[in-house]
Amino acid sequence: MSSQVQSSDPRAKDQHASAAERSPLEASAEAIHFLNSLGKEELQMLFFSETLAMVSNTGEPQGELTIEVQSGKLKDKFDVVSHYPFVHASCRGFMDKTICGNSVRGYLSWNLRTIEQHSQEFIKFHILPMERKMSLLKEEDQLVMNRSIKEGEQALGSQTIQVDRQQAEVFIVEQTVHSDQGIPTSCQFYLLSDGHLAKRIQVGSPSYCLITKMPSLREEDEMEPHPVFKKKPLMWEEDMELYSKFLDRKEQLRLSHTRYLQQHPDAQALISDFLLFLLLRQPADVVTFAAEYFGPFAMHRPPSPALRSSDPRSPFRTLHTESS
Repeated sequence: MSSQVQSSDPRAKDQHASAAERSPLEASAEAIHFLNSLGKEELQMLFFSETLAMVSNTGEPQGELTIEVQSGKLKDKFDVVSHYPFVHASCRGFMDKTICGNSVRGYLSWNLRTIEQHSQEFIKFHILPMERKMSLLKEEDQLVMNRSIKEGEQALGSQTIQVDRQQAEVFIVEQTVHSDQGIPTSCQFYLLSDGHLAKRIQVGSPSYCLITKMPSLREEDEMEPHPVFKKKPLMWEEDMELYSKFLDRKEQLRLSHTRYLQQHPDAQALISDFLLFLLLRQPADVVTFAAEYFGPFAMHRPPSPALRSSDPRSPFRTLHTESS
């Protein structure tokens, strides 16, 4: 599932030898003094949580970056729970249309020394997905590092096994985890048709895991066509409930209109006068007659000229185009 390449170039060996001979990096005295001067109250003021969007040079979204520093609980080997600063940073996005990401989780002491750290990187290739994990655990005065690499899953085909006195068809998938030290670890997973795990075997182990009771398999939902409802005419006059609501609303509007005319007698007199003149004149153009009749009541209407023209202008206000 994975391979390791070793270089035989003598220059590479010289580079490794020179790197080993270099003295380890040491922090300056000023930096150590500054870190030691920070108190617990000052570090608690640095707690925050933020999410940033990742975009390309053209402004297209590529993912997001989340950073969080909060107070966390950590249990030691004696089951004693203590509060320490907890740092969590994760990045998830796309690289050449492939989902990838990494995350780092860790606990720091109040003098900013690493107590525990876990990191994970993954690239979900369609053919061979890859996942790499690394852990740092403090043991006495040293940090112990564990690394593991998981590359892909291999399908081994189908098989029939016996589960709870029943024959069940399963699909077998093998997963191999590689480590920098030691031999790879392989596990075989026997999956039922709906994804239930029926059996798990670790290659090289004398025992295996098997379910003792056959579960109820989930069947695939069949997509039924959407029902088509024909539009039916609404005969609200024949519906007692709708007709009753219509009568109630009609009576409510009648009372409201009557109340308004009683409170504004000038409106009723104005409408009566207009209808009287309309029936007396009986004009061919009712809209123009109404505009001429109600025009004098307009506040912004210009005063009528003393001499009438034989070609009266329209009572409606014209729109003049303003020249720039």
